[in-house]
Amino acid sequence: MEGAEKELERRSKFLSGLIQKKKALEQKEQNDKLNVRVRASDMPLALQNRAFKCAREQLDSMTGKLDSKRLALALKKEFDSSCGPAWHCIVGTSFGSYVTHSLGGFLYFSIDKVYILLFKTAVEPMEH
Repeated sequence: MEGAEKELERRSKFLSGLIQKKKALEQKEQNDKLNVRVRASDMPLALQNRAFKCAREQLDSMTGKLDSKRLALALKKEFDSSCGPAWHCIVGTSFGSYVTHSLGGFLYFSIDKVYILLFKTAVEPMEH
């Protein structure tokens, strides 16, 4: 019986690996379509995709020059309203940063030639 259990475990790991590879390939295809490149992330894929789509829509709606403040505000508002408060967004073609973020709330990516840093911080209620 022990041999059968080991074989089932081996097959399960193999199938899990195939599923993970397929998901990674699908994510890469999605990112390529939006012209996105993830630089660093500690964020679930569903939230990453929301950020990519929001950024792409905003960039596509801009005629002419990049309005980095408008893009940053749109991303911040999107994430504040859908994921709770205290999201921060920095947008530009060149910037440095060093931030502390909440677990699962960090994404640094580029789309076209624009770099976007989106991160969440904890909010502590003020004592009166």
